[in-house]
Parts: sequence; C-alpha cells; structure tokens
Amino acid sequence: MNLEYKREMPTARVVKEMYPVPEALAEVKAENDKRIQSIFLNESDKFLLVIGPCSADREDSVIEYITKLRDVQDKVADKIVIVPRIYTNKPRTTGEGYKGMLHQPDPEAAPDMLKGLIAIRKVHLRALTETGFSCADEMLYPHNHPYLSDLLSYVAVGARSVENQTHRLTASGLDIPVGMKNPTGGMVSVMMNAINAARHGHTFVYSGWEVKSKGNPMSHGILRGYTHKQGSSAPNYHYEDLRFVYEMYMKSQLENPAIIVDTNHANSGKRFDEQPRIAKEVLHSMRLSKDIASMVKGLMVESYLVDGCQVPGGGVYGQSITDPCLGWEKTERMIYEIAELL
Repeated sequence: MNLEYKREMPTARVVKEMYPVPEALAEVKAENDKRIQSIFLNESDKFLLVIGPCSADREDSVIEYITKLRDVQDKVADKIVIVPRIYTNKPRTTGEGYKGMLHQPDPEAAPDMLKGLIAIRKVHLRALTETGFSCADEMLYPHNHPYLSDLLSYVAVGARSVENQTHRLTASGLDIPVGMKNPTGGMVSVMMNAINAARHGHTFVYSGWEVKSKGNPMSHGILRGYTHKQGSSAPNYHYEDLRFVYEMYMKSQLENPAIIVDTNHANSGKRFDEQPRIAKEVLHSMRLSKDIASMVKGLMVESYLVDGCQVPGGGVYGQSITDPCLGWEKTERMIYEIAELL
C-alpha cells in the first residue's frame, strides 16, 4: 500500500479517560437527549433548530457563538429546542481545502490528527460545561464516532456519505437522532433507503468487533437541495417537495415520519442571507398541511458570529472559512421570528 504509517492513534477509551465527562454533566446531556428524542418520537411538538457554523474552525469563537445561543434558548424554550452545530469534520468535494478541526486544529498549521482528536473532544466538552448544550456533529468518519459518543445529542450523515453502507449500519446502532441528507444528485429515494436501513437492526464489523445493532427509530431525513447535472443548485424545501416526501413515508410504512429542512447549501444556492426567508416558507407550508406539520421537525441553519465567509488566512474572528453563514444579529432575529410563527 502506498501509505506512510505516521503513528498509532489512541483508542476512544484512552481519549475519553484523558478528558472525561463528569457525572453531573452526563446527567445534563441525558436530559438534553430526552428533549431532542421526544421530538422525533412524536412525544413533543417543540420545534428543533440545529444551528451553527458550517465548520468549527477555532474553539474560542465557537464557544462565544454557543454562549449567545444559550441566552436565546432560554427565551424560546417553550417552543424551540436548540442544538448547536459543532461540525469538526468537513467533507470536501474535490478533496482540497480545510477538512475541519479534526484534521487541522489550527487552520493555518499542518494537519495533525492526534491534536485534532483531542481538540474536537475538548471543544464539545467545553460547550457542555459552559453552556449546558450537548451539540451536533457530522458523522463523516463512522469509526471516529466513539471519541465523541458521550457528548453528542444529534448526528448528521452528509449528502456524500448517505449511500455508504458503513454510515447506515453505524447509524442503526446509535441511541440519538441521526439525520440522513438527500444526496447531492437529489434522489430522495436514496435518502429514504438510508433512513430505512438505519431503522433496522444489523450485524456488522465495527472497530474490530462483530457487533449487532437494534435499529434507530429516530433516523430521519434532511432535505438540503441538490445539484443539477449542469451544476446549478435546485431547492427541495417547497410545499410540493415536502408533500412528496410525506407520501414516500406513507408508502414506506415507517413509523414517526420526520424531516429536517436545511435552509442553506443547495436550498439557498449558498446564498446564506436567504435562510430566514426559506425558514418562513417551510413554516407556511406547515400551516397549510397537517401532514407536513407532523413530519417537519425542525430546521438546520448555518450561522456564525459574522456574515459570509472568508478565504483561509483571512483572519476575521467568527467568520466562516468554509461555506458562508448568517451573522449573529440576523440569526438572533430569525430565531425569535420563528418562535412567533410557531
């Protein structure tokens, strides 16, 4: 094999022992899990917001952002459950560019996976410690999930991973909600197949073990838009799109139909400032149809301290170095407007 074996990585158990979750915080995380899970099990009618930066690039600005979310969450807790995004892995379409804190805990330094593993655990642990939020991350690498398994309350499987068998089987063994995005080509049937696979039990090899999963009843879809073969973006958040997905759920006979609508990516054409308008249209569709209202459990929003995005090395504190995000002032206003419309 044409690989350079640089060093053996510590196991998840070792890293967890280095940075443990205190018992009191484990209880906080368990309560967060119950609130979030109840939404997907139709035990709560609260609305979920999975919200935060496109990618976590530095600990200080991410924690500052999440601290701001804490104040807002307390004001809308009767209607909304907020799950901050701390996305520490970043898929790259061409393989080039910043791959996230796991690869580069310092975006301007060379990749260092050992420092990255420690950095991602520390930032998630700090968020729980200082704000009481147990957050969301993307499961880009299923075998890395154990390093954060006691800290996460929500996991997303990305558009480029949703067809992968290992992602689907791993999702079937998790005890937190797992969102399956529609693939970049837009085939909703692929997303539905992933949801179905994750809801069933499987026997497979995971981290060197033969394991058996029980199935995850909280697996669900995430509509993120798609890309035409000509390369242009196309949305799938409109009323007709939501109605179509609801009918697919009915045909599948899966219990507890659930969808999260991603307001950025191809749904906005990466026009980050369109996200508040898209959110309002989804809420309008929910008011028009009880079926859609029962299926749509929330929104996924890309948001950070500063509007837009920068080039690597731009040096703008709290501004995304990957996809453009909605700035804090607009984000705060958007959350309050959503609460008023619910």
